[in-house]
Amino acid sequence: MKTRKIGWIRLLCLLAAATLLCGLLPSCNGQSTTAEAKEESGGGEDQSPESAGREEEGSSFPALSEDKQSESEEEKVSYKCISQDEAKRLMDEGNCIVLDVREQSEYDEGHIENAVLLPYTEIDRRAEQVLPDKDALILVYCRSGRRSKIGAQSLADLGYTNVKEFGGIIDWQYGTVK
Repeated sequence: MKTRKIGWIRLLCLLAAATLLCGLLPSCNGQSTTAEAKEESGGGEDQSPESAGREEEGSSFPALSEDKQSESEEEKVSYKCISQDEAKRLMDEGNCIVLDVREQSEYDEGHIENAVLLPYTEIDRRAEQVLPDKDALILVYCRSGRRSKIGAQSLADLGYTNVKEFGGIIDWQYGTVK
């Protein structure tokens, strides 16, 4: 039984590694997501597995060649995940929009000071009205972090260029208002 358990753990680790190598999961550890990272690295030449057409030494998974990548992934515009400490620092500096993508009832129970409410389900329909400057720094949050990632990606897909997601208010340690 112990051997079988270790086998499943190994299999899960290999699947996770393959998924990350293929770029199917966004990286939200303070680094740019796929499109932004590729842009920042000057096209990604020999700096990311996505753009390399070779097999990494010591890896059992070949890196994807450019012709195997989906065009939609290459063209996908994205956002950046930041820590809550970084978000607080940016808020203190000013000149940013704090966007709460929860529902009205949740917002009414407590929100980050000066946050603008735009539920993630309404972003496609109302973003240009609520957020007219597509180049403004927009800091996105929700309750736990799930909806803020969806909302941040929706904004990026609509052409917003400076979107940063910082998770959920349940982890926010800097105070809220009602």
